[in-house]
Amino acid sequence: MKFLIEGAGVFIYPLGLCSFLALFIIIERLISLRDSKVIPRDVANALIEGRVDDLTPNLGTTAGRIISFYKNSSPDAEALKAFVQLEITRLERGMFWLDIVISAAPLLGLLGTVAGLVTVFAAPESGLPSPEAISRGVGLALSTTVMGLSIAIPAIVGNSYIHRRIEKLCARLNISVERLIDISRKR
Repeated sequence: MKFLIEGAGVFIYPLGLCSFLALFIIIERLISLRDSKVIPRDVANALIEGRVDDLTPNLGTTAGRIISFYKNSSPDAEALKAFVQLEITRLERGMFWLDIVISAAPLLGLLGTVAGLVTVFAAPESGLPSPEAISRGVGLALSTTVMGLSIAIPAIVGNSYIHRRIEKLCARLNISVERLIDISRKR
């Protein structure tokens, strides 16, 4: 591990930033996308059973904000769906940063690889590169490649899991909103 960090040279800083950013976003989204923060089970069950009047809106949850909007504004179906779409975009907050990390980390690794190879094959004044220069250049090339891929691969897995989680939560929210629309039509 020490060899990788020392071998990465100046590329350790942007790669470290990518690593920290990916880890932060994944952990933050996993915490924010819990059922209790988006659509708690008791709220979902109450909506399915048509007990909207029994619900007290909790503005700390996505479903609570939707119910509050429904109760306070008496919106038509289109306005309610638009509000839900706004809330869904809040669920996706920060995910574009993870997409940037997924793209940037391997490219930084590739840039480090090219920089390492340029170091090796740059025309030295004496004709042939020294074994020390070759070792340093190949170390930079390999270290940055390994680190870039080591950041991108777990970030891809986290990104896929989070996007799937968002899709499931959106489906539950959409079903709940359809139920609210049905309830409002019956009134």
